[in-house]
Amino acid sequence: MLRSALGLLVSAVMVAAQVTTDCNPLNTTNCPADPAFGMAYNFVFNQTPPANTWVTTVGQVNYNAKDGASFTINKQKDSPTIRSAFYIFFGRVEVHMKAAVGTGIISSVMLLSDDLDEIDWEFMGGNATHAESNWFGKGQPDFHNAIYHPVPGGVQGDFHNYTLYWTQDALDFYIDGQKIRTLLPKDANNTRNYPQTPMRVSLGIWAGGDPSLPKGTREWAGGDT
Repeated sequence: MLRSALGLLVSAVMVAAQVTTDCNPLNTTNCPADPAFGMAYNFVFNQTPPANTWVTTVGQVNYNAKDGASFTINKQKDSPTIRSAFYIFFGRVEVHMKAAVGTGIISSVMLLSDDLDEIDWEFMGGNATHAESNWFGKGQPDFHNAIYHPVPGGVQGDFHNYTLYWTQDALDFYIDGQKIRTLLPKDANNTRNYPQTPMRVSLGIWAGGDPSLPKGTREWAGGDT
């Protein structure tokens, strides 16, 4: 079994009425309104969260007092994931998590909008020492955006605090309270690709090294699972 565990603190400052969208507002005017998440919450996943806060989108996630939410891969194609039922539009997201072990296994924290703006923390199961920060704008693939950051004590042996502070002026990444990266709109193709639309938060684990996936994906994930 390959398992990651976590807890979460989310706060949002403003909201207006694996990487897919049910309705992309760039392609249609008929998308439903995004439910807003407009205040601070602290989610401790020592029991199943209410259905109106988090939705299991894939597989099964276990909740217990010792480990919080545990995401476990038991067989090929497993990718247990939960996603917030709400959207944030700028704000602060803190995730306290311990990443999973295993070649090609990816533990992920993803903020994703309906038009595929994306902000990521990702953890490779074969890399016990580094966390990856990443971002995308409007689904545009650009793999030069990823940066790997050393994490004192490693990402798998204990819980660490991975924080995003996202505003219209900057996107800051923190590890255990230490700022380790800043993205400015001017650095994202003169703001065209800067993440700037309401997003939901997804937490999950998947096998990027699944032998059925493209070679480039498996190489990025650290090898075949």
